Order: sequence, then structure tokens, then C-alpha cells
Amino acid sequence: MLYQAYELQRNWLNSVSSMASMSAEMLTSPANPLSHFGIGSMTANALDVFAHATASYAKPAFGITEIEKDGELHPVEEATVVNRPFGDLKRFRHTGLPESSPRLLIVAPMSGHYATLLRGTVERMLQSCIVYITDWADAKLVPMHEGHFDLDDYIDYLMEFLEQIRVESDGQRPHMMAVCQPSVPAFAATALLNQNNSPATPLTLTMMGGPIDTRESPTSVNDHAMNRPIEWFRQSVIATVPMQHRGAGRRVYPGFMQLSAFMSMNLGNHMMSHYEMFKHLTAGDEESAQATKDFYDEYRAVCDMTAEFYLQTVEEVFQKHSIPNGTFRHRGELVDLDAITDTALLAIEGERDDISGLGQTKAALDLADCLPDAKKRYFMAEGAGHYGIFNGSKWRDMIAPVVEEFIDEHGAVRA
Repeated sequence: MLYQAYELQRNWLNSVSSMASMSAEMLTSPANPLSHFGIGSMTANALDVFAHATASYAKPAFGITEIEKDGELHPVEEATVVNRPFGDLKRFRHTGLPESSPRLLIVAPMSGHYATLLRGTVERMLQSCIVYITDWADAKLVPMHEGHFDLDDYIDYLMEFLEQIRVESDGQRPHMMAVCQPSVPAFAATALLNQNNSPATPLTLTMMGGPIDTRESPTSVNDHAMNRPIEWFRQSVIATVPMQHRGAGRRVYPGFMQLSAFMSMNLGNHMMSHYEMFKHLTAGDEESAQATKDFYDEYRAVCDMTAEFYLQTVEEVFQKHSIPNGTFRHRGELVDLDAITDTALLAIEGERDDISGLGQTKAALDLADCLPDAKKRYFMAEGAGHYGIFNGSKWRDMIAPVVEEFIDEHGAVRA
């Protein structure tokens, strides 16, 4: 009933949002006498903010059409190079990059948002790399006959994608960057590839704001996962996809629940953002208001996760701490982090990260005991919150240059 109740509410809010939007247009029409008075304009702006806040949003497009490099504009080619039921591998390249440029796989989180949340990450890394990204599917749109998808499958997808990148580049070993939650499966996949001496073993792995060891500086997200047994999550937050979607009958952790959780963590900030949007509209500052709208267009576009992936992640990462305890298994095989000897590791954390606390990502460097110190690096981004690690000015000007330098330093080896 949970999902059905949400769908009913969403349909009602969509109608209300449309009515508010039409009313705002009527109030600002030159043919309406009220548009020439302050009260009409202020009411229209308030309705515009309300309409935007209550609308529902579909999966956005990446929309990266051109990149400026060395003062020149270059058209960007976007292609899907691997198509799988639960996620595709996308490639971005442009004419300003030589064929010998490093290949970078950006692993997007499967945590309720689409990979397009990392649009700014892709754009910045296109300055120096041919960029690939995991484009995870919305679980409610994956038919039941495609089977299930859990943390083991996630790791398999990463290893398959890395191999595809290696083949495409005539044997050039790729680099990998995991943003937030996928730091754990990316770390595990790297260990497995090292264990098996795979030619697709990444030259570098950059982990950004990832929950490698959530016992370090635990946040409210970590406390929430620790304070309830796994059965509570199974009974309370897992829902069945209703009949109107292609994945009807699939058990999922709905994206709308994840969005509600994230919004409630900083509700005051979100309310102030919408109030500031209203003030910008009233002052005629359309550019600032549009910037806020663009952010929330992306932020409120959410997707579902399969129940098995969500529950396994909660249990293994946040409750059992399987990675730091050395008990994490992939399809029954113990993942040996000591096997990581051929992949350089970079751990990046944000000083003000309220989702993955300081020390949680850095823990990966200590867990890779057999990796020489020369292949390890830690960077703490001063003043950066969780989203500032991979988007915005701090990412572009402070963090990305560190990643590029690390890739350049450890990127001269071929398989």
C-alpha cells in the first residue's frame, strides 16, 4: 500500500502544481490588471515556487554537448557502449582529447538519484580524460524476468565495465573513481581484480566521500542504519512496484523514501533555498532563481533501488562493517584487501561532509596493508560538504586537480 499511496499523492500534487503554474502565468499576463501591481507579481512568484516544489521530475538528460578546453569549444560525443538490464555504461569524449588520454570510469551512486547528479563531475574530468560513467536503471522500470540485482551483481557490473573499457582502448588499463556509496563495491572489485591478476585491474582508484568504515566519525545516516535491525528495514521501507510500471511486482526501496530522508536531514536549508528563490523572483533576478530551480530539478528526480541491493548494503556496510572487519565476500569468495598491490589509491573527504564523516574513506588506505605508501594519497577538502566533493567550485578548482595529478602520476603503465 505504501507505493500506491505515494502514487495517489503524486498524481494529486501534479494536478495542484499545474494549477499553481497556470495561475502564476495568468497573474503575470499583461492582459491581467493585477500584473501591474505588486500584489499580483508577489502572488505569482509564490505560486511559481509552489508549483516547482510540488512537481514530479523524470530522469534528466546529461545534456553535455560541448566542452571548452584550451580556449576552444569542442563538441562532446555521448554514447552507450554497454547496455545491461540494471545499468548502462556511457562514454563521453571530444575532439580536443588525444586517443592516448586516460580512460576514467566514474562510478555513480545507486542511492536514489540518477547518474546525471554527477554531470558536473563528468564535465570537469573531460578536460583531461575520456570519461565513462555507470548509468544505473530505475528498478521500477526493470521487468521481473530480468532477475534480481544485489551488491554482488553491482561488483560484477563494475568488473565487466572495466574490461570493456580496456578492450576499447587496445589494452590501456583504466582508472576508476567512485563517488560516495559505490566506494565500497569499487574497493571490493579492485581487490578481486588484483587477486586474479586481471588485465582490467584499474591503475588508480579514487574514492570520494565513501562509507568504507562507518565507525569513523559516524553521522546521522550511520546512526539510523545501526539503531535498527535489518528486519525493521525489510518490513518498514521496502515496497512493491505497482502495476502501472514495467517492473510491477518487484520489491524495491523507493526513491521517494530516500529523497524524503535526505530532505529531512537539512529541512531548514531546503526551506531557505525556496524562500531565497522567491526573493530572487520578486527582485527580478531570474538567473539566480533559475540556478536554484535547476538544482532541485536534478535533486528531486529520483529512482528506486532493488530491495536486495539496498538491504545487503545496509547490512554489510553499515551494520556488519564487513569491509574493515575483513569478512566481506563476493559470491562466497572472501575479498582479500591485502591483494591490492597494483592499484594506486586516493581517498578524498569533505571537511563538512554530513553523510560520510571524516575518516570513513581514509580507512581504505590503512586496509590496503600491502600497497606501498607511494601508491596511497589522502586529501581533505576544506569547507566542502558531501555534494561539494563532486560538484561546484570546490570540486572544479580544488579537488579535480588533485585527481588529475594522481591519475597522471600513476597512469603510465599499460597491461
